[in-house]
Formats: sequence, structure tokens, C-alpha cells
Amino acid sequence: MTETVKLTSPIDGSIYVERPIASDQAVNAAVERARAAQADWAKVPVAERAKYMLKMLEALVAMSDEIVPELAWQMGRPVRYGGEFGGVKERTQYMVEIAERALAPVPASNPKDGFRRYVKKDPLGVVMVIAPWNYPYLTSVNTIVPALIAGSTVILKHAAQTLLVGERFAKAFEAAGLPKHVFQNMVLNHAQTEKLLGSGKIDHVNFTGSVAGGRAIEKAAAGTFMTLGLELGGKDPAYVLPDAKLDHAVANLVEGAFFNSGQCCCGIERVYVHEKIYDDFVEGFIAETKSYVLGNPLDQATTMGPMAQARFADFIREQKAEALRKGATAHMNTRDAADKAGSPYLPAEVLTNVDHQMSVMREESFGPIVGIMKVRNDEEAVALMNDSPYGLTASIWTADTERAVAIGDRVETGTVFMNRCDYLDPALVWTGVKDTGKGAALSQIGYDNLTRPKSYHLREKI
Repeated sequence: MTETVKLTSPIDGSIYVERPIASDQAVNAAVERARAAQADWAKVPVAERAKYMLKMLEALVAMSDEIVPELAWQMGRPVRYGGEFGGVKERTQYMVEIAERALAPVPASNPKDGFRRYVKKDPLGVVMVIAPWNYPYLTSVNTIVPALIAGSTVILKHAAQTLLVGERFAKAFEAAGLPKHVFQNMVLNHAQTEKLLGSGKIDHVNFTGSVAGGRAIEKAAAGTFMTLGLELGGKDPAYVLPDAKLDHAVANLVEGAFFNSGQCCCGIERVYVHEKIYDDFVEGFIAETKSYVLGNPLDQATTMGPMAQARFADFIREQKAEALRKGATAHMNTRDAADKAGSPYLPAEVLTNVDHQMSVMREESFGPIVGIMKVRNDEEAVALMNDSPYGLTASIWTADTERAVAIGDRVETGTVFMNRCDYLDPALVWTGVKDTGKGAALSQIGYDNLTRPKSYHLREKI
């Protein structure tokens, strides 16, 4: 009997999609095809490879009417927010724009008469992308597009919760006329994935997901010497200073905390507010949060859909209960018939009187809950922001740019924001520290991480 992956929709608990898992023979054949295709793909000029990405983008956007409700059914995001295409366009177009100069050979900085010396950037070979469900298109393009432009072939294994996304990418690349086997979408189980990574047949893997998943990837790849890109957990903080523009900070931090039901790797999970403006900030934050409407994501009026799985919501319920037992105050007091144990429907929650003895302030929540703490000064704020095993982004809210930079220099994080949050700029490298993972995506540095340097030392005069 063929093993299948069943996608349970968070909307109503029904089986929305079911797909057979590839056989071991099919997996091996796919890798062999990818390896064979890569040799010819690498010969295609960078500019031509990049054109295929723009054609893929055009084809993907053309599927928007089907993709948007698909995303709602698969992982619960309200249809009013569309299909991630703004970010997909921005990232794809930017990586196309910089491709030729980012991938150009780098001449030696000290020219020598009679010699030609440079470093060429060769493709890695076969790249595997293991993509998450929370931003299934955005996270995928971070690696798929630059890896293909750099001359590698790509095998995509998408999350079970968003199976159809891999199929959409495959259709888009087919419509773009991409040569066969340069991109392949596969449905694999965990055991197959680990076996493939340990086979030595994959040259690079990019994984976005949990810390436990990242450790499993590293373990599976041990001894193969393949390169890794790991974007794992986050517990992203914000620090609001007394001179912050309060309305702006409140509006953006609420959205940063609760958009996508809080299921954002760089979403705001904890807020530290200077004591001078604490009360006003909390009042505004609560008022803004009350505007969120929990409901069926297919309804245009819904601003917060269900979490992707009921167990994720139950974890948040446990975090909240623990915080309340330890003295936290819950402010939303939302009553919703759908909000019960075993349900993915969970309203937004704001907690005060929290501290770092509570899980909600230290362990990744990945859901619609945020704790707000009062701080006396920058030193206390920095110490609390760094009191975390994670480090993806941190946002600082102030009118003083130099102060923001000085604080940012002391925060252990991959990205420092000022007066914004929860955004990925493709011109800047996307990276993290501590348990958030390793590697780098997007920008020119992203291309460097998806290529292999090769030195040429040519003596022309003898």
C-alpha cells in the first residue's frame, strides 16, 4: 500500500489534499536527473537563467485566483491578505537585478604584470530546499531563485501542510519553459529526507523550520560535507523608547505580532517599553489588538484565521495558562465559541506583568500572543532582548537613529530594525545567530552562500 501525506485543513478539519509519497526509486531517479541536468544548466548564461525566473514569476502571479483560497484552506491565512506575491515579486526581481554582478568573477585586488588572477563563483550542484508552511512561497523563493540563477538545479520538498505550493512552483516553471529536471518538486517523508541528505548526493540544503528540525538536518548530513542554510526558531523582541512616535509604534507592532495569526519567523513575540510611556503604549496596543476579527479565512471580513494546526494553538493556550499562574495579566478576555482545546481557532492575546521566568517570554510561541514588559533604561532592555536562545530580528522604536544603532550593536540578532518590523529586505542579508541557525539568504551574500569559489591563477607571460 502506497504511503500518502494527508493535509488536514485548519478551516474545518477536513482532508483537503492527499498525495502519495515518492518511492525510494523515484527519489534516486530524481536526484540523478537533477545531477545530469545541472551540467547543461550551468552552461546557460546567467542573464538567460535569470529570464526564466521572471517568466516563472509571471506564471505564478497568473495563478493568484486559485492560490489565494488554496492558502486559506491549507494553512488558514485570510484571503483578504492575498498570496504573498508582493514579497515574491520584490525578492525575485531584486535577485535577478543583481545576478550578473553578484556572480561575476572577482579579480585579484593586487594586479600583477603577466598574470591573470581571479576567483570564479561556480554553482554548488544539486540544491535541496525544505520549505515551511507559514510563508510557503516567500520562504521558498529565498533559495530557489538564487540557486537556479547561480547554475544549480533544485529539488523542493515542501511542508506537508502546504503540499500544493510545490505543485504550483512546478507548474510555473513548466509554463516558463525551464529545461526539464532543473527544478523538481517531490513529496517525501522524514525518513526519506534524512536518507537523501545522508547519501552524499545533495550538495546544499536550505531548511526553514524548527530548531529540532535543524538539528535533525545537521545530523542527517553529518560526514557528507554538504553546505547548510538553516533558518530556525525566533523570539523577536521590540524595544520602544520614550521618544518613539507612539501611534506608529503601536500600529506596526500589533501587526508585527498578530499578522498571519502570529505564525511569522520574524514576528514580534515580546515587547519592552520604557517606563515613561509604558501605560500609554499598553493602552494603545490593547485597543489596536481588539480590531482583529477571528473567523473563517475565506470570509473577507476575517483578519485572523485559524492557526495551521490545533496542536500549535494548544501550545499557546498552555503558555498563556502558565503565565497566568505565575502572575501575568491577560487583557483581551476574548470569548469565542471556536476557542477551545483541540481547536486551531485562537484569538489574539496581550499579556502584561510578565517576566523571563515565563515560557511566553523566552520560548518561541509562533502564535497570536505577546508579552509586554516595562523597562527602566536601554541597559535593561538590551539585557532582556539578549536573554533568549534565538536571534533573528530585533526592532527599536525611537526618533534617534544613532541611539538605535548603538543599541542595535549590542543586541544579538541577525537584523536590526528601527521604526519597523517583520519585514525582509532582499537587498540586505537574511541571517540569524544562536539557535536561529546559520547561513545567509538573499542579497549578494546569498549568492556567495549558493556558490563555490574557484581560483584562477594564469601566467600569461613566460
